[in-house]
Amino acid sequence: MSKVSINTQAPDFTLMDFEGNRFQLSELKGEFNAVLVFNRGLT
Repeated sequence: MSKVSINTQAPDFTLMDFEGNRFQLSELKGEFNAVLVFNRGLT
């Protein structure tokens, strides 16, 4: 995956939410502000 620069539009992607439902970033376009948190596992 290529690096994303500051102040540019995020690429569209699909992930599973905390309830196991598929979530696609583009579903929120023009609707909401989104905050994404990517937790790293503690080792």
